[in-house]
Amino acid sequence: MSTVLITGASGGIGYELAKLFARDHHNLVLVARSGDKLAQVAAELQAQNVTIKTITLDLATPLAPKFLFDQLKTEAVAIDILINNAGFGAFGEFAQMSNEEIFGQIQLNIIALTELTRLLLPGMLARRTGRIMNVASTAGFQPGPLMAVYYATKAYVISFSEALANEVRHSGITVTCFCPGATHTGFAKRAGNDKSRLFKQLGAMNVEKVALDGYRAVMEGRVLAISGAHNWLVAQSTRFAPRKMVTAISRWISEPTQ
Repeated sequence: MSTVLITGASGGIGYELAKLFARDHHNLVLVARSGDKLAQVAAELQAQNVTIKTITLDLATPLAPKFLFDQLKTEAVAIDILINNAGFGAFGEFAQMSNEEIFGQIQLNIIALTELTRLLLPGMLARRTGRIMNVASTAGFQPGPLMAVYYATKAYVISFSEALANEVRHSGITVTCFCPGATHTGFAKRAGNDKSRLFKQLGAMNVEKVALDGYRAVMEGRVLAISGAHNWLVAQSTRFAPRKMVTAISRWISEPTQ
């Protein structure tokens, strides 16, 4: 029975992924900022007869990834599947954002993801088995005015994941980059773009469907997976359209509806 580490597991896509892994009898290590929510998730999933460990931790703090790794090492918990799901975005013009919003996104979306991967990958390589899924976003395929830092962090996740997948392709390890589009979770409200055209007019996907797409992608070892046919088309279209047009459309989608 394998052990799965899921960050950002107290709600949204992370919570739905936890349910899917528990359903298929994987042991779980669930990490999130909210201890109360994690406890509720653990209590719910205990019925699946799997071992569930919860760790209340804010991975946006610089020392958190190493703290998590050391705790797992102390308790001799080997991670077979790493799901780097934790992340957040912030809406607004870059010049008006606080340093906490700007660098918090970089710390969580890029640095924590990279550090956890760096810490846990050697063990997988030694065992010659393992899976990693980094949750990016369709936002990573284009610039994102009004969410410039968030879009840029997700572009990093896509590039990093595809490169790493190539590096470990003969090692028994798979690396999957999963790219959801707009999804009905608490993300948009926290980010402040829940009134945007993207969510109000263009629509968002059901979180259970999105999580199932991600689950299938990591278990099949796909390198890049985009949830939803319409999101796939949008991501592909950015490759051929003029960059100014892509950026202008991206801004229009992010702007609040009147």
